[in-house]
Amino acid sequence: MTSLKTPPHTAPATDWSPRLWGLLLVLAANMLVDALEVSVVVVAMPSIGEGLHLSLTAVQWSLTGFAAGFGGLMLFGGRVVARYGRRRVYLAALLVFAAASVVAGCADGPGLLLATRLVKGFCAALTAPTGLAIIGSTFPEGPARTRAVSVYSLFGAGGFTLGLLLSGLLTEASWRWTLAFPAPVVLLLFVFGLRLVPADSPGPAAPAGLGTTGALTFTGGLLSFVYAVVSVPQAGWGGTRVVLAALVSAALFAVCVRAERASPQPLLPSGVLTKPTMVRSALGAAALNGSYLGLLLVITFQLQSLWGWSALRTAVALLPASLPLAVTALLSGRMVGRFGPPRLIAAGALVPVAGYALYLRHGAPVSYAADVLPTLLCVAAGFVLAFTALNVQATTGVPAAERASTVGIYQTAVQLGAVLVPAAVAALLYGHSVSGSAASVATDSRPALALVTAVGALGLLAGLTGLRPLRRHSARTPVA
Repeated sequence: MTSLKTPPHTAPATDWSPRLWGLLLVLAANMLVDALEVSVVVVAMPSIGEGLHLSLTAVQWSLTGFAAGFGGLMLFGGRVVARYGRRRVYLAALLVFAAASVVAGCADGPGLLLATRLVKGFCAALTAPTGLAIIGSTFPEGPARTRAVSVYSLFGAGGFTLGLLLSGLLTEASWRWTLAFPAPVVLLLFVFGLRLVPADSPGPAAPAGLGTTGALTFTGGLLSFVYAVVSVPQAGWGGTRVVLAALVSAALFAVCVRAERASPQPLLPSGVLTKPTMVRSALGAAALNGSYLGLLLVITFQLQSLWGWSALRTAVALLPASLPLAVTALLSGRMVGRFGPPRLIAAGALVPVAGYALYLRHGAPVSYAADVLPTLLCVAAGFVLAFTALNVQATTGVPAAERASTVGIYQTAVQLGAVLVPAAVAALLYGHSVSGSAASVATDSRPALALVTAVGALGLLAGLTGLRPLRRHSARTPVA
């Protein structure tokens, strides 16, 4: 039953106060910054590699490092927020994010670049879900909250597109601005947030432990595994670096599993992974996001190194892959209501695979109109169809008490796709490049594209398995 008591800082659904509008703009703008942090480095990576004299396998950390911090520490971030309170953590994360942006812009090597990207990813893991939680507790239930969530989601959906444009524009001046530009924006949001973000206190059900051991060993194991993968082209499968990194990764994952089993409140509740709809959604989302970023990585280096396109021209060329989702974000809920998540997910996984197969015909694109554009449109259609459906299916039938952990695990899977696939694609591109530099890429990128296609096919398989219950249900349902 809905309580009749009005929560603090709320207003009737039809009469929002300036304070509520201001709060929503702060939260939505920060969500926009979090969303564009991945795409803002995509087009800039060749320039970052050239500026820091990094190989392609080293510069890929600018992309995967953020995703590793975001996904690897997502569940841990939820514990931190529950322990110390939303307002305190949210504002602190904004300050750290701004500081890390400044340091990233001054980075002179891969170590500092990776560290700042990890820190910014962790800050995003704190602010992105917390912003939504603040909306849920501050805006009154009903049309007002629905409208606020829609605005918040719209800013998130548009963030990737804006990031591509900013990446192209800022790289024309200096690639360092792509890393540093969020600092003044986030500091401004912090100033307004001091006045607008409502006070709160840790909830009565705050966990006794943060799960620090499990979170750090999981993230460390993930980073070690990626290091092993990207070291293969230079050291070989039996190289010392590769073997040691793989052993360290296995050891850290083993410690993580042991810590989770011993914890009375594990970060990863075992019951969540027994839900087929959640597992299918996580696999499908990881495959869709990973293959998408892997493709953009290939196209970015091909357009800039093979065709000599500028960063800005490359960014504009990639817009068809992200703009349709931003434009149709507010309509996605109606699509899910009409067709149901399983059908949309299956269709949304099929179309990108067709696009990848089209691009795979040539080792490199022959023309933008015939090769690049159709593939980008196919991938965009996949996101339009499946993005919201995957989110909805992941939490379908989940009890309210388990919803937060389910969403956290799902989002972790999405980011894992953004870590593993681009790293493997970078390793394959490096192994077949002329010089191995970030500014050079092989004329024949078929191995990397084949991996992207295989990952997309894995997502399609996960989506198709979700249609079986529909067929069984339809067979048992009499026709009127």
